[in-house]
Amino acid sequence: MELLAINWPGVGLMAAQLILSLSILVILHEFGHYITAKWFKCRVDKFYLFFDPWFSLVKKKIGDTEYGIGWLPLGGYVKIAGMVDESMDKEAMKLPPQPWEFRSKPAWQRLIIMLGGVTVNVLLAFVIYAMIMFVWGETKTVNSSVKNGIWITDSSMYEIGLRNGDRVISVNNEPIKYFEEIPKKILFGGGTSVTVNRNQKDTIINIPIAIIGRLVEKKRSKAPLMIERIPAIVGEWGPKDTTNAKKAGLKYFDKIVKVDSVPIEFMDNVVAYTDGKRNQHVTVSILRNGSPMELNALVNENGKLGIPFLEDKQYDSLGFFKLEITKYGFFESLPKGVSLAVNSLKDYIEQFKLIFKPATGAYKGVGGFKTMGSIFSSDHWDWHSFWNITALFSVILAFMNLLPIPALDGGHVLFTLGEMITGRKPSEKFLEYAQVVGMVILLSLMLYANGNDWFGWGRGK
Repeated sequence: MELLAINWPGVGLMAAQLILSLSILVILHEFGHYITAKWFKCRVDKFYLFFDPWFSLVKKKIGDTEYGIGWLPLGGYVKIAGMVDESMDKEAMKLPPQPWEFRSKPAWQRLIIMLGGVTVNVLLAFVIYAMIMFVWGETKTVNSSVKNGIWITDSSMYEIGLRNGDRVISVNNEPIKYFEEIPKKILFGGGTSVTVNRNQKDTIINIPIAIIGRLVEKKRSKAPLMIERIPAIVGEWGPKDTTNAKKAGLKYFDKIVKVDSVPIEFMDNVVAYTDGKRNQHVTVSILRNGSPMELNALVNENGKLGIPFLEDKQYDSLGFFKLEITKYGFFESLPKGVSLAVNSLKDYIEQFKLIFKPATGAYKGVGGFKTMGSIFSSDHWDWHSFWNITALFSVILAFMNLLPIPALDGGHVLFTLGEMITGRKPSEKFLEYAQVVGMVILLSLMLYANGNDWFGWGRGK
């Protein structure tokens, strides 16, 4: 029965976005290796999107290079002649080195070839972020303007002591300028203290470091941990909306003043009440153009009526919070793109460091392809969101590939730097063994991450 409840069109949409995003990143990453290898006159035998053990879906040889698409969507590769890589072509390595082979090139050239993929990913993140700023600009909520405080949309925030209506003033005594910064600062604070204004009085909430693991796990979802507390005013219906609230007759800009006998001021009041009325009818009292009305509505099995929100700019115009909207010209967007890419890298490194602190339990939040896919929109193709996620993935791919693990670019870079410093080149036998060890490590990490997605291994389920 659970399988029947899955939103298969939504899953398909998320999967399509994930595959397109990763395909763009993999192709451009491998192109970084390809173009630098060609630059130094290395022969490139293969250029593949996805892996092709036993067979490939598409292939075509042009010159010395076979271009193709494999059937195993776990990445991609460029096979450079004379290089110990994932192809493990030991027979070719037994032959005498040839001038067009990777192993015949000086160390500095091999280093550049190894850094080519990471370099392209970093540049790609810069470009994507810059174009996002150029096309869409940047919108932030001024924290001091959020006069009704927060609405806790995830139970983990409630567990750490925050309450609906709290106005967050600072985290670790650092004032919060923009509302969007709050979850990140709490997550990376580790043993954080949060100062909130509650009932006109400042209160300090100390968050134990052990809660960080739960926050990281929650962050796996694209659902926010908290949003601005908003009034109980009905937003605009989409053309395909068939929620119980719409069926009951609620209309755009109706103001909800009561559900049954419970007074309502904010949307979270509605949600809190209907959560206890699942599969039951409730009476919704509203004001429509100043006139009172009562409507009968059925609460669904999830405890919701399905009421849409207003757009953020409408809450701004109504005075519930203030948006700071910044538009960028083409040349202004370029340094902003660099800044966003750098900040994304810093944030990811901070999150990565949490995984190696057992006290935080952050390892529980490690996820694989299911987690990656869930970040994308499941109801429509949102290009703004798609490119933001792709830029973030590009930053992550660059960072992960630089880890000093054999089989990753970082492992090859480490060995090459060692050679440049000591003047001694590692033997090809050593590189072969290191490649095997690195592949075992990577496959183990991939198995753990995807197992965590589906079976909750790290969460003890």
